[in-house]
Amino acid sequence: MRMMVLFDLPTVTKTDKRAYTLFRRFLLNDGYDMIQYSIYGRILNGNDAEEKHMKRLVANLPSEGSIRVLTVTEKQYASMKLLVGMPLFQEKQVNASQIVLF
Repeated sequence: MRMMVLFDLPTVTKTDKRAYTLFRRFLLNDGYDMIQYSIYGRILNGNDAEEKHMKRLVANLPSEGSIRVLTVTEKQYASMKLLVGMPLFQEKQVNASQIVLF
């Protein structure tokens, strides 16, 4: 499974920018990879991991902005089409049998 976090946070004031930076830093430290600007994703190992990371995400939400979470299966994620641009290094195609989850 993949958990994708899509967010739009204000960056007008210094406080807004700090909240944005803290949230983005939390995502990176929690194992999320940037898919696009303001879209981060991570691999999950089942529904228990989804619940665990959802709780961690809720505990680190900023006070303002719009944040959405979408959980998809590996098959659904693999069917995503890249229409313009080049895939990131992290998006190198890997067979499901090559993924090792701890």
